[in-house]
Amino acid sequence: MDAYQELASTVNISNKNNRLLSYDDSLTLIGTGRSAYVFRIKESDQAIKIFFPEFKHIAKEETEIYLKLKGISYFPTIYAFGENYIVMDYIQGRTLFECVNDGVAIKESHVREIDYALALAAERGLNPSDIHLRNLFVTTNDEVKLIDVARFNQTKNCSQWDDLKYVYHRFYSKRMFPKKIPTVILNTFAYFYRKPIITKAFNLAKTK
Repeated sequence: MDAYQELASTVNISNKNNRLLSYDDSLTLIGTGRSAYVFRIKESDQAIKIFFPEFKHIAKEETEIYLKLKGISYFPTIYAFGENYIVMDYIQGRTLFECVNDGVAIKESHVREIDYALALAAERGLNPSDIHLRNLFVTTNDEVKLIDVARFNQTKNCSQWDDLKYVYHRFYSKRMFPKKIPTVILNTFAYFYRKPIITKAFNLAKTK
């Protein structure tokens, strides 16, 4: 058993409700998503993503997508993978969600860089999807990074990034628009965004 596999095996997740039960002292929990926990490997620049038992098949799918993105600096490099885990770069910085929550201004240059990163992914035959504020990073060096690419293989059209850009240019970029928005408001907006009526409203607004 290699070191990463051994480390992954120390992460104990309940099969019943995906509750995190225990993990090795050399790991620091840094994120919880819909299908995985993410830990920083202490004293390193690497993170390990451990998928919940019923989602462990996503590890292989996401690994294959990251391999297609290899060499594009906007995406993390992966170093190892297994049945239920991926080891990749640890990203130091803030997600765009945290930027908005903390009042750290998102620059027009960041939006352009994300656009470019997604275009590079599309050139490699992928269909960038599920692009939201929590999987877009601005690093401590003011660089853009994108994570959570598991849905880049889906075939249906996803307008989420176009909708975020619309909100950015139509509202957020205006001088008087507040740059710090509480978590509860952001989460409420995200909840209602999934409703069909809101999707239709976005599509209508973008055509005007």
